[in-house]
Amino acid sequence: MGRRFLHQLLLAALALCFAPVRPDDWLPATATFYGGADGSDTMGGACGYGNLYDQGYGINNAALSTALFNDGASCGQCYVIICDSSKSGWCRPGPGHWVAVSATNFCPPNWSYPDGGWCAPPKPHFDMSQPAWENIGIYTAGIIPVLYQRVKCWRDGGVRFTIGGFNYFELVLVTNVAGSGSIQSMAVKGASTDWIPMSRNWGANWQCLAGLAGQGLSFALTSTGGQSIVFQDVVPAWWQFGQTFNTYKNFDY
Repeated sequence: MGRRFLHQLLLAALALCFAPVRPDDWLPATATFYGGADGSDTMGGACGYGNLYDQGYGINNAALSTALFNDGASCGQCYVIICDSSKSGWCRPGPGHWVAVSATNFCPPNWSYPDGGWCAPPKPHFDMSQPAWENIGIYTAGIIPVLYQRVKCWRDGGVRFTIGGFNYFELVLVTNVAGSGSIQSMAVKGASTDWIPMSRNWGANWQCLAGLAGQGLSFALTSTGGQSIVFQDVVPAWWQFGQTFNTYKNFDY
């Protein structure tokens, strides 16, 4: 069987495995890898997640180019990626090679190159953890053409809130988001306040300026998929900056 036939067979199989995958909606991009053979150097990153294992994202992660990162609004989103074997001989041989990754970092342009390199706008590019990349590409290739689709994220447990900041400045990191994987809008309510809109500070961190210390907190989130959930009284009045609070709710879309 030819490479093109096997390529089409893989696309059809993925459409069956992932309900959100649409056979005709694959988009072209390129992919490289970073972070070492164990992916340890992919921890942290421009989304602010820190230890990706602790936060529910794991080793199958990627840094997104400017065109995909969307100033941090894409943090947490999930993508299925395959090597485009119709364009490259550096795909991992045999059918069935694909990988699902979470967006956890930003791949910036490299302006030492005239065109800004692979991550400059408007190029769609995934700089993946090496373990994730080696599911689809041969190591010595370095870079491969890929096809990708954004898909539903599956997470264990509920959304988590980590409260940073100081005094009258709250900086809340939102992690382990399922469904669309990312947050469109967010508000906070103290036991003695009305709902206070929050704004994205950087990555998956949301901020507000309010004196909320000593109050129990609730959060209202809307995912980029349009689903809204109120996390009522998820933070007790004795909270301290730096603490993380788990919930039992998560997004479907």
